[in-house]
Amino acid sequence: MTHRISRVVAVGAAALLGATALAVSPAQAKNDKPKPNPSATMSVQLLSFNDYHGHLEAKNNETGPIGGVDVGGAEYLASTLAELRAGHSNTATVAAGDLIGGSTFLSGMFHDEPAVETLNAMGLDVSSVGNHEFDEGTAELLRMQQGGCHPEDGCYFPDQPYAGADFQWLAANVIRKDNGQPLLPATWVKKFDGVKVGFIGMTLKATPTLVSPKGVASVDFKDEVETANKQAAILKQQGVEAIVVLLHEGGYQEGTYNECKGITDPIVQIAAQLDPEIDSVITGHTHQAYICQIPDPDGVDRLVTSAASYGRVVTETNLVIDRRNKDVVRSASSATNHLVARAAVQADATQTAILAKWNELAGPIKGEVVGSVAEDITGDAGGNRGIETPMADLVADSILWGTDDANEGGAQISFMNVGGVRGSFVYDAITNGEAPGEITYEEAYLVAPFGNLLVSMDLTGAQIKTVLEQQYQPVSARGSRPMLALGVSEGFTYEWDASQPQGSRVVNGTMALNGVPLDLNATYRVSTLNFLADGGDLFTGFTDGTNIVGGPEDLANLVSFLKANPGLTAPDSRVAGL
Repeated sequence: MTHRISRVVAVGAAALLGATALAVSPAQAKNDKPKPNPSATMSVQLLSFNDYHGHLEAKNNETGPIGGVDVGGAEYLASTLAELRAGHSNTATVAAGDLIGGSTFLSGMFHDEPAVETLNAMGLDVSSVGNHEFDEGTAELLRMQQGGCHPEDGCYFPDQPYAGADFQWLAANVIRKDNGQPLLPATWVKKFDGVKVGFIGMTLKATPTLVSPKGVASVDFKDEVETANKQAAILKQQGVEAIVVLLHEGGYQEGTYNECKGITDPIVQIAAQLDPEIDSVITGHTHQAYICQIPDPDGVDRLVTSAASYGRVVTETNLVIDRRNKDVVRSASSATNHLVARAAVQADATQTAILAKWNELAGPIKGEVVGSVAEDITGDAGGNRGIETPMADLVADSILWGTDDANEGGAQISFMNVGGVRGSFVYDAITNGEAPGEITYEEAYLVAPFGNLLVSMDLTGAQIKTVLEQQYQPVSARGSRPMLALGVSEGFTYEWDASQPQGSRVVNGTMALNGVPLDLNATYRVSTLNFLADGGDLFTGFTDGTNIVGGPEDLANLVSFLKANPGLTAPDSRVAGL
């Protein structure tokens, strides 16, 4: 899911060379232990990142540079990691989820096998799962871990079947309903010079509200704090004193990528309740970058970090460990966020070869021109998924176009979740040598990368209002994204008043179809994605739909819509106040 760093500042040459940008203020040592003699300590380097989302190629994605610096790309992420590891005998590379899913064309078109191949090659050791690891369901996640060809698309290279992930995904709070055990291991322990460091991996407990419910029907998602504290006790019993949590949940802050200004929930609340035995928390999900000290339940500061998204930032955490008691000395430990600056390192040759292999396979597909636009149609909105965007409305139009015929579903109104729209159509953007304004298959894929199906159903006017009210959910229900907006199709309008309480934000009497007010008791044909029809993003109102009719895959429908409607322009707003 895509959010941006709130505010960044320009960085100089020192930052480009990976120099420390900002020292972390010292914290009181855990349990008030005196600082040991330096000869009795050792250092463990943790290099971490999160929300990779298969961003393999060195392109300025929709977030653009950081502080004016071009960042990201698997070739440069691998080189940055190698440079940071140099001279460190005790080092591990870890991640906080969403490595796959919501990916760019080059990875997503091949079910993220390319992303895993790049991560294997750059030496990732362990990662928590994130919500996007479940985009294609639990069985597909297990295939991504263990290997094997895709059950429908088969092997992309018959003489070289997909080998799986060399790194271990952790899923401590994802519990199988059939046996009560985690879907994937809960913890991972590595010895550094004889000292054990334990890692607990979790996704946010709200994950089932962010993915297709059918894909995760076989598992439960447990509370992050309860799970982490339970697993920390188990690690302690195994003689592990140094404990790190990899958590796919975070917060938002107002400072630069190496600051912690005004950090928000849910990470503040979670971190404040995690057992004091946990020494560091590496987070993700919100696509923010921060280096924070958040007090534990004993009031002692604890490092909480995040590394933005898309492989553009790497967090370097230096854990200082007392050799005598095997525990972390928090007052001596520190963390710094480093930009993955393309000008600072050479492209990694192994990564270059991996990208070339997959690009050769993708070449005949991605450059096909499938439509055109007369102006920019944006879906970004600065990462805010709580507002109406032109692209979300356009995709809703395409859904209506593909379902409005009587034998296609007979839809009158269509909805599209803003968070499911992952790209924009930019008139002057040239991706595969096409002319300005032309839209390629790759660009269409970047808008609709999830492989959903269209679904039409009966809903009453009152049920439509319920769905619209569910755009806003409290943090306790939806986590760090309480507001998730819906794009709406042409002809449907309403007014939204965010000052009103939850459940009363759609202004009474304003819902209308082609200018005619909706009758709350009348039945209308509504179409959307199967993700939403199944109650995804907590839009459970769709599950009350009846007379359900299936439709085409969303990307195929979007491509057909683009071919049939050349020279598209940005839709006007259809929702007042949102």
